[in-house]
Amino acid sequence: MTTFPEAPELPRLGDPPRGADTEAEILGLYRAHLSKGRATLAELFGSHMEIASKGAWLHTSDGERFLNAGGYGVFLMGARHPLVVEEVQRQLTTHPTATRILLEPTVARAAEALVSTLPEQLDRVHFGLSGAEAVETGLKLARANGRRRIVSMEKGYHGKTMGALTATAKEVYQKPFRPLLPDAVHLPFGDAEALERELAAHPGECCVILEPVQGEGGVILPPRGYLTRVAELVKEYEGFLILDEVQSGMGRLGEWWGADFEGVVPDVLLAGKALGGGVAPVSAAIATRQAFRPFDKDPYVHTATFSGQPLLMAAVQGAIRAIQEDRLVTRAMDLGATLLPRIREIAERTIPDLVVEVRGQGLLIGVELIEGGLAGELLIELFNNGVVANHSMNGSTVVRFTPPATLTDNEVEHLLGSFEKACRDLVAGKATMPKNVR
Repeated sequence: MTTFPEAPELPRLGDPPRGADTEAEILGLYRAHLSKGRATLAELFGSHMEIASKGAWLHTSDGERFLNAGGYGVFLMGARHPLVVEEVQRQLTTHPTATRILLEPTVARAAEALVSTLPEQLDRVHFGLSGAEAVETGLKLARANGRRRIVSMEKGYHGKTMGALTATAKEVYQKPFRPLLPDAVHLPFGDAEALERELAAHPGECCVILEPVQGEGGVILPPRGYLTRVAELVKEYEGFLILDEVQSGMGRLGEWWGADFEGVVPDVLLAGKALGGGVAPVSAAIATRQAFRPFDKDPYVHTATFSGQPLLMAAVQGAIRAIQEDRLVTRAMDLGATLLPRIREIAERTIPDLVVEVRGQGLLIGVELIEGGLAGELLIELFNNGVVANHSMNGSTVVRFTPPATLTDNEVEHLLGSFEKACRDLVAGKATMPKNVR
């Protein structure tokens, strides 16, 4: 396992923050220039200001540190993994941004490295920055191939740009921006019969987009064989299949890709989050040669200034090296096999009346509570006990853990011990709260 370099010297507890920044000043700037809502959310977590990171740990300006089991799936290899940093620093000092006119080797090598992790049919790559941008690329490829009807799944999450938002099944996100793209429908996740009815009603017209495991939906796993059946149905009714692996891919589930569990090869597979190694924002749409043909014909039909930027491509190469050399796919599977049953046992023992289910695959683990407010309280109690986790944007009752695959045994015990303390504190807080405000 790679040894992480030390973080820059951090302020000790009680020391003033480095530079002129204070929590109050930064909070004021958030309110003035970014988002009042984000400022309020920060206050709920004590207005801590993150200033450094190393491996699984996040450091704040007041000298505290937190085990980062959040980050929405970005930090599969932890923060500042040496192999990623090495590649990025080398590129930064030579050629960080390209003209996009001449040949540029880092994007070619990054594409080569990425497709080497996938079935051989998926051999064409378009790089972007965000997961939503990758989704837009996939939807445009579907349209260019004649499939204009979008079929996505209830509780599915694909981003918030206009096309991606059409596929993201949540009323509160969609309502302010309607009308979105036409000819779209959301079906129950895991219901192959409902999908067959939809495809049969619109043969040759449908683009089906779904996640192998719904992350933002609350870590929802489909029935065994569902992905295989989806692929069969899409082929039978001449549809177009996009697998959104922005969160589930790059080893997060204990395989390189969620599609690998059932040997499914979509028309387009989407990658992101961990693709940049926790250092750079990178996404990709990886397609079959047939699906990519409209982009092959005209190199200017779908472009972006920073697509394939050398600095980002160096991060991709570093991320893939890190996963391969540190065997992080296997490590994610093994850690998940340790964490999932122990998190389940702690929850069932300490908060039996508050927990609905603990479920997961690899290092994507969800704890479902009986109501959304309790999930928010558990997130705060976890933070108070030194752990950062996430809520689920399409599953408000679910607390989500996406820890790095680089966790040591001691860090695993810290995570589990903090979770148990947080559960006990949650129960204690409910017991002391006046009945009229529970």
